[in-house]
Amino acid sequence: MQARGGRPRPPAETVARFWAEIRRGSSHEDAAVAVNVTRRTGNRWFNERGGVMPPIGSGRRSRSLSFAEREEIALLRVLGAGVRELDRSPSTISRELRRVQHHGKRPARRRLEYRASTAQADADRQALRPKQARLATNDRLRDEVQSRLVDDHSPEQIARRLREDFPDDPEMWVSHETIYQSLYVQSRGALKRELAKHLRTGRTVRKPHRKSDQRRERFAEMVMISERPAEVEDRAVPGHWEGDLILGSAQSGSAVGTLVERTTRFVMLLHLPGGHSADIVQEAMVAKMATLPEQLRVSLTWDQGSEMANHVQIAEATGLDIYFCDPHSPWQRGSNENTNGLLRQYLPKGADLSFYGPGMLDNIAAQLNRRPRKTLKWRTPAETLDALLSGESEPPGVATTG
Repeated sequence: MQARGGRPRPPAETVARFWAEIRRGSSHEDAAVAVNVTRRTGNRWFNERGGVMPPIGSGRRSRSLSFAEREEIALLRVLGAGVRELDRSPSTISRELRRVQHHGKRPARRRLEYRASTAQADADRQALRPKQARLATNDRLRDEVQSRLVDDHSPEQIARRLREDFPDDPEMWVSHETIYQSLYVQSRGALKRELAKHLRTGRTVRKPHRKSDQRRERFAEMVMISERPAEVEDRAVPGHWEGDLILGSAQSGSAVGTLVERTTRFVMLLHLPGGHSADIVQEAMVAKMATLPEQLRVSLTWDQGSEMANHVQIAEATGLDIYFCDPHSPWQRGSNENTNGLLRQYLPKGADLSFYGPGMLDNIAAQLNRRPRKTLKWRTPAETLDALLSGESEPPGVATTG
């Protein structure tokens, strides 16, 4: 931080020790020498306060300005000094002056007189709790916010536009957080509760945000991907699968389960009639895995979707070790994510996927398994799987995803 003239502002503890020396009876010149600053600097510090020592405090500065500091602001204001002349953040001083300037209806261009007593009384009044919600006390502002909510404007859009539309009228400014609180918090409910339906989410109750270190396990007995064996990562051994759902249109509530073998990229699709609840996914998964030889049923990696709530039962029925990805980490199922993108050629977004019966899904999987893949050195997933099962070749060199 720089003081006037480009001088670096001294540390607050140095200034405090300077005045402590004076309290012990030292002259301001001797006090300057004691705290290792020049006598000229000590003389300036002493004269800036007119020889009046600052009040003794705890050493820890309050976030709020004190009455003594407001008196100092008033004095420096009369002398025409800038906001960097106090041992306070210039932004704090600027905010204080703006707050007083915006109080009441005064000419915006006239240099306002700053009175410490008036500013302190105003600050004390604003600090009183509980405070009435701003939207509850300002009818004009409340009507403006409500009309814009009805037009489906978001609270942030409203807050920003109010400053644009009423640049010289701070009484018509409000933060987006105040709007949200007026909608969601009962004690601050200045806005009609039904206006919440115009928000993007349509929620009538605010959704709490949980920190990552407060996240609870979604299911009992989950085994995370960090505990998955190294052999799964290097793709040297077949039989390790990645899985997920491809969702259909929201209206249909339909989905198709996808399973991709990590070494060969061999694909199997799960027919999920009637939705994708945990019971339906369990039944389809167990039936599909039963079509594979035992050496290809080693492990399965899935995300933490609710469709895997029966993972313990699936593991017992299939012999699979089931691992779960970290939240919001789709790259931990790279092969599956890539394959789901390829499948969208056959299962387009927004479609009703219940149209695709088990025979159609098997045909789509067969088509994908017959397509040459660069990551398999232009062999097909079906050829690669057959070669591995027959022992005719070693697994090809493959990438980590794709």
